[in-house]
Amino acid sequence: MKEYDYLVVGSGLFGAIFAHEANKRGKKCLVIDKRSHIGGNIYTENQDGINVHKYGAHIFHTNNKEVWSYINNFAEFNRYTNSPVAIYKGEVYNMPFNMNTFNKLWGVITPKEAKEKIEEEKKKANINEPKNLEEQAISLVGQTIYEKLVKGYTEKQWGKKAKDLPAFIIKRLPVRFTYDNNYFNDIYQGIPIGGYTKIIEKMLDGIDIKLNCDFFENREELEQKADKIIFTGMIDKYYNYCYGELEYRSLRFETEKQDTENYQGNAVVNYTEYEVPYTRIIEHKHFEYGKGDKTIITREYPDVWTKEKEPYYPINDEKNNALYEKYKELSEKDDKVIFGGRLGKYKYYDMDKVIEEALNLVKIELD
Repeated sequence: MKEYDYLVVGSGLFGAIFAHEANKRGKKCLVIDKRSHIGGNIYTENQDGINVHKYGAHIFHTNNKEVWSYINNFAEFNRYTNSPVAIYKGEVYNMPFNMNTFNKLWGVITPKEAKEKIEEEKKKANINEPKNLEEQAISLVGQTIYEKLVKGYTEKQWGKKAKDLPAFIIKRLPVRFTYDNNYFNDIYQGIPIGGYTKIIEKMLDGIDIKLNCDFFENREELEQKADKIIFTGMIDKYYNYCYGELEYRSLRFETEKQDTENYQGNAVVNYTEYEVPYTRIIEHKHFEYGKGDKTIITREYPDVWTKEKEPYYPINDEKNNALYEKYKELSEKDDKVIFGGRLGKYKYYDMDKVIEEALNLVKIELD
């Protein structure tokens, strides 16, 4: 008899939901995390009364009523609506591209005028078969929007020139012919009052947790503890890179207190020119309508990933996706482990999709 039914590697949303549901059904779980805290990338830390999103802005949004109902069992959400702005060479634009953006760019007032302007630029570019990301973006929104709001941001994000990136990375660019600054179209949206960490704490209440515990440093011992492993880390690393290494992008964060009550007037401000090295500044207090005479900001820098750095999102190009399929085939023959989350599934998941995936696994594995 093993000590546990499940070893859950990673205490982010996916691992915490599975452990919570397994525990409810009388299964014994051990949750481990290599970091010094639970919560994975949604971890929030209270600093001077402000819940700081330690690993980038996490704004919950979904159209899935089941997911929304589920997450509301663990927290009350406020009515925060994501309305980011973009700064390009001292000019401020609304995101996503909407009538406010088009008015600022060209002075147009009606949707008809905006559509005509975009079509005029697309026609002038005359790109029928885009060969790279630059041509793809221009063929979708024209030269002006591309130059000011897409080019620099994208090149920073991927660490490559837009001309050297494949066209399929940008399948569409959201263009809205309304004066609505709401970034997401989802019905349900908000930020948990008190931060995300409280959600994970509630999920893992009564479950054995081991922090500062690296699975790969203690693999032999940990594998003996449970009948099955729920693994939310890198699938290629789990299999010792036997088919080769998958590629990821990393992020670097610089967080600092500001001796002012309001630094930038918005929770998320994107910087779209290439010469500004960070992609955005997050002002955390605005997520929860915070008061007080101090504020905390985080500059977010895209970074080249190496094995010493944190992998934040997969590079889902054709080469990497084909390599992932080989690891996926290997995992399907392996009855000891189940993979989940962004790194386990090598897919860029939003939080609601992670919850959906975790609840689907619960139905298959536990019900």
